[in-house]
Amino acid sequence: MAVIEFHNASKSFSRVTGRALLRNHLASWLGPAHKERFYALKHVTFRLEQGESLAVIGPNGAGKSTLLALVAGLTKPDQGAVYVGGRVAALLELGSGFHHDLTGAENVWLNAALLGLSRKRTLAAFDEIVDFSGIGEFINEPLRTYSAGMIMRLAFSVAVHGDPEIMLIDEVLSVGDQSFQKKSTDKIRELRAAGKTLVCVSHVTNLVQQLCDRAIWLDGGEVIMNGTVDEVLAAYSGRKAAAR
Repeated sequence: MAVIEFHNASKSFSRVTGRALLRNHLASWLGPAHKERFYALKHVTFRLEQGESLAVIGPNGAGKSTLLALVAGLTKPDQGAVYVGGRVAALLELGSGFHHDLTGAENVWLNAALLGLSRKRTLAAFDEIVDFSGIGEFINEPLRTYSAGMIMRLAFSVAVHGDPEIMLIDEVLSVGDQSFQKKSTDKIRELRAAGKTLVCVSHVTNLVQQLCDRAIWLDGGEVIMNGTVDEVLAAYSGRKAAAR
């Protein structure tokens, strides 16, 4: 059963082209605006079945993060359609929903609620969340006393213990020290083995090969290739080597 489907989906944004002249401002006030549009995604179509894992690869500015934002429901396509069926854990900007004046424990409750977890489920998972994060006795201290690494570890722990059906990962598996990175990767593998669906953006080839079955290659917002992770990575690496 498909849990993620993109049907000819496109997403554009207004492009800011620099300082406007006075006549440009007057024209925008007195008449309809004709702003230049930048297409982050163009006519993207793919389907992801339950339990599959997809790597999204491509150069910077290819549209990878925009694709994840559409899956997460943070924005909507201008054209086409995007279907997502299941609870999403978006590991995109870890800690973005945290409040620095609250304690680590209070932020666990707050972030869990934002992810849609019930109070009962959060209570049952609380000790495991704290233990996995490695925060220890600092869990009852204000978040403003935490290092950036501690905040990211706690946010990651809340997200992966929220029983997600779909996980979105954007270059966040480098959080913490080497030991925590391994623990994070092992946790993702555990969730995959439990049948969770994964969409991963990373420039780390070995990590993508470990975690993903399939891949799509984006460039200029368009799908260049859709296939097995090894096939797509080989073609992408070949293109980069030829461009040097």
